[in-house]
Amino acid sequence: MSDLVRVEPIALLPTPSGCAVFLGDGKKVIVFYIDPAIGASINAVLSGAQPPRPLSHDLFAQTLEAFGAQVLHATIVRHEGEVFYARLVIQAENEIMEKKVVELDARPSDSIALAVRHKAPIFVLPEVWAGLEDMAQALEALRNQADSPPGFGV
Repeated sequence: MSDLVRVEPIALLPTPSGCAVFLGDGKKVIVFYIDPAIGASINAVLSGAQPPRPLSHDLFAQTLEAFGAQVLHATIVRHEGEVFYARLVIQAENEIMEKKVVELDARPSDSIALAVRHKAPIFVLPEVWAGLEDMAQALEALRNQADSPPGFGV
C-alpha cells in the first residue's frame, strides 16, 4: 500500500446540489460531490458531534465492531467524469481467531463515512490521483469568500 496516495478529508462544504468533499495529501487537493446527508454524517464524526440517535453509518460501524470486524482502509480506485468509485477493505476475526479480509465495492462517500468512524486511512490509487485537477486554490477561494463581509466576493 506504500504506492497509494494517503489523503485526509480537509473540508466538507455545502453546495446547491449536495456537499463538496475536499481530500488532500498536503500537496494537492481534490474534490467530488456527495449527498448532503452523507456529508453531514462524515462531518458529525470529524467535528466530534454525537447525534441523539445513531445514523446509518454509525449503525453499520457498530455492527462491524459487534462481529469483530474493522475497516482497514478505503481506497478511491477510479473516476469517470463526475463519478468516483471506491473499495472498502474490512477485516473480521471470528471466535477461533480466524482472520478474513474482505474488499467491497462501495461509494466513496460511504467508504469515507465508515473510515472516519474506524479511524482508518483513506487512499487514492496513484494513477487516479495523477489524473485529477488540484483544487487547492478553489478551496482557498471558497474559504476566503466565506470570510468576506456581506456584499463582497463572488
